[in-house]
Amino acid sequence: MTSIAKFGTSQPVKRLEDVRFLNGTGRYLEDHIPEGALHGVMFRSSMAHGDITELDVSDALEMDGIHMILTAQDLVEAGLKNKLDASIIENRDGSKGAAPTRPILATDRVRFVGEPVAFIVAETLEQAKDAAEAIMFDVDEVPTHMEVTPGGDAIHPEAPDNVAYDWDIGDESATEAAFQSAAKTISLDVVDNRIIANSMEPRGCVGFMQDTRLHIAFSGQGVWGIRDAIADTLGLDKADVKVTTPDVGGGFGMKAFNYPEYFCVAHAARALNKPVRWHAERTESMLSDNSGRDLVTKAELAFDTNNKIIAYRAHAVSNMGAYNSGYAQFIQSDLAAKVLMGTYDVQTAYFRNQGIYTNTTQVDAYRGAGRPEAIFVLERAMDHAARQLDIDPLELRRINFIPADQFPYKTVTGELYDVGDFHKVLARAESEADLAGFAARKAQSKAQGKLRGIGICYYIESILGDPEETAKIEFTDQGRVNLYVGTQSNGQGHETVFAQFLNTHAGIPIELVDIVQGDSDRIAKGGGTGGSRSVTTQGSATRASAITAVEKFKPFVADQLGVDEVNFEDGQFRAEGSNRVMTIIEAAELAHTQNRDDLLITEETTTLPGRSYPNGCHIAEMEIDPQTGVTQCVKYTVVDDFGNLMNPMLAEGQVHGGVVQGIGQAITEHVVYDDDGQLLTATFMDYGMPRAADMPMIAFYSEPVPSTANVLGMKGCGEAGTVGALAAVSNGVHDALAEMGIEHADMPFTPHRVWSWLEQKRTAAE
Repeated sequence: MTSIAKFGTSQPVKRLEDVRFLNGTGRYLEDHIPEGALHGVMFRSSMAHGDITELDVSDALEMDGIHMILTAQDLVEAGLKNKLDASIIENRDGSKGAAPTRPILATDRVRFVGEPVAFIVAETLEQAKDAAEAIMFDVDEVPTHMEVTPGGDAIHPEAPDNVAYDWDIGDESATEAAFQSAAKTISLDVVDNRIIANSMEPRGCVGFMQDTRLHIAFSGQGVWGIRDAIADTLGLDKADVKVTTPDVGGGFGMKAFNYPEYFCVAHAARALNKPVRWHAERTESMLSDNSGRDLVTKAELAFDTNNKIIAYRAHAVSNMGAYNSGYAQFIQSDLAAKVLMGTYDVQTAYFRNQGIYTNTTQVDAYRGAGRPEAIFVLERAMDHAARQLDIDPLELRRINFIPADQFPYKTVTGELYDVGDFHKVLARAESEADLAGFAARKAQSKAQGKLRGIGICYYIESILGDPEETAKIEFTDQGRVNLYVGTQSNGQGHETVFAQFLNTHAGIPIELVDIVQGDSDRIAKGGGTGGSRSVTTQGSATRASAITAVEKFKPFVADQLGVDEVNFEDGQFRAEGSNRVMTIIEAAELAHTQNRDDLLITEETTTLPGRSYPNGCHIAEMEIDPQTGVTQCVKYTVVDDFGNLMNPMLAEGQVHGGVVQGIGQAITEHVVYDDDGQLLTATFMDYGMPRAADMPMIAFYSEPVPSTANVLGMKGCGEAGTVGALAAVSNGVHDALAEMGIEHADMPFTPHRVWSWLEQKRTAAE
């Protein structure tokens, strides 16, 4: 028996799944391809905007090995819906946002480079690619709209001036009045640059028939949404579609949505009655995967004479790409508003967000989904204000924090923060980052001819997604336990932490637990993975199922031990005053021999009563070489309040990953299109993925205030690192550049951009 003390929750248990990931026995999508599967290749537009004047696939169809070439006309003739669905937000005037049709395959017009036009199915990948070269495709170009501003020739007739939506929240007139009466106001324009998710495993899927049912396996973040969408698009009953997800090499929100390839593979597999596979190549992913961020915000803060914020105003303009993606209209509007005022006690605010269509790939959720965007702007504004007001940036935050005795606290946008002690977390961060020693470190950098700055970000975020989740425990006749979950691991360590719950609450050795996930047949429903929800929701359900299973077994165990009743403690059933004990695994083995099926399966569904709000302080020290513009993060400290940590090691790993993605966006990553809509950063030669050598050691500390919004007292940690990193790094760069008189700079802080700013300043001084 594995001990509870070693493997219970809140223990730093090493990830169980890493054994197979590291020794090459992980089972990813490529390991689930049926023998003889045909290869699918998507033929994509090479033009960003134009009317299709020719699409002739007849020659390509005659080539060796070609089984099918799908066009939009073929989909319609087959009775399919040539449309991808998306959620639409309400405009500030009460109307609905624009909802132009996004086709699976382009019909009369293409609107971004990489838009799917035809799907080729062949015996081999090479034959499919050869056929793509033989397709006759011509487009009459029309002007592109590339600026993230209203105006230009309409990409969709449903969206005049290319405005997808115009949304707001807050009291505009009260905010204006507060600004008019303010002792001091500051204003700042903030650019949040576009990035590509670039998961280690690109998107892919395979479809095949199992008797009369369609089976789709794909690399994603949840199986039920895509099952329902495929059934609806193909005109099938949901029961006739099975969707599974194997091991997944990263998702980051990008893999949570439906894409055209999945529907083409599904139809082709069904129509041909043969397995059909598709897997993106890296450049194809860069062209077709949903991008992240890409917005510009004007932020304004109004202060009284005591440096207390009396109002906040922000106007963001967001790039939607050419179409609405699944949840895109909500990302930088409604989701950003959930943390609009961050950790500050301000009840007068106004936020407006406009979405703009451009001839680029779609933009949707990327790690943090709206919360990094909101916190980045607010915390940039706070540091800028501290410089303008000539006040210490930590002190400015302390003056404006929501006091610990005011929780639960209802924010200006209606969120109910349950708990928090921001002063305590900030004090811990100040100590752990050794801010007292910063002046000496700055002097050392100066002696080496370098600039050094310090950046602070105090963030808060809200977990998102379905608050309901179900967990089912099944004791097998092999002495093992299956735990069925409705979430989907993309590499976060779910298998370890969920097994820890069974160990803690039912005494089940974690090495006997098998996590069953990503199978729409074996698991009736689930919320998938996203919004830092997984462990909070699934952990609560797993805990409830484990407790119920123990209670169900008590009468049975008492009967087996020949006593009136038993208690359960330290992972064992025992009768008071008796030395006889039994584990739940031993009890399950007896239940199997006696055909007590009622004891062998336990299922519970739980619903969170409210959201939890992870928060914390990031402090980044940035060093710049003025001669080259090379900018490095040389010291990074994080103090987080995640409430009760289920597994400190996993939490720290999640923070590290999130911080790296934030540093990557701030320093090296940047999507660039030319004026004609051609993607100039479509390979890793051109797109600056962060590397290990670019990263400092990241010091992580926990200063928990247990949440009251769930029985676990925890707060999700999956996205927190990215939420805090953008502003911390950017503020650190601005602090370093301030020494040279540079007051404004936008991400990414690449060597050429930083050197150019410094050179302009040097030239102006001559």
